[in-house]
Amino acid sequence: MAPCRALHWCTVSPSPDVRSEVLGKLTTHVLDAAHGCPGNAIRIELYRVEGQQLLHVVSAVTNSDGRCDAPLLQGDTYQSGVYQLHFQAGDYYRARDVVLNEPAFLDEVVLRFGIDAGQEHFHVPLLISPYSYSTYRGS
Repeated sequence: MAPCRALHWCTVSPSPDVRSEVLGKLTTHVLDAAHGCPGNAIRIELYRVEGQQLLHVVSAVTNSDGRCDAPLLQGDTYQSGVYQLHFQAGDYYRARDVVLNEPAFLDEVVLRFGIDAGQEHFHVPLLISPYSYSTYRGS
């Protein structure tokens, strides 16, 4: 088995006079923990929670690396608030001929989280299998 390569990330703090021009972003990616690979071709919906309503913001599909080709929020759309990500995990496993009970135990994974737009980047990874999922605030 090949060793893992460590990735090192760093951030550069802009000088105070240009800090207001730095715009944040929201990104996600999906890892298939059951098969040890990226979760490609997973449909994702992002909603903003306003009171009791869900306002659709954007739709995306993960690429071969399990990531979206563009940030889900960035620029003017990157605002503080409560959001929900909806991941179509059941469709992903059905497309790969994984035998699921019907209805699937985890057909749609919904993550509700808050964003403080004062932060430059929110990354919300999702690790899935047919019977469990895990998430965390990434960087």
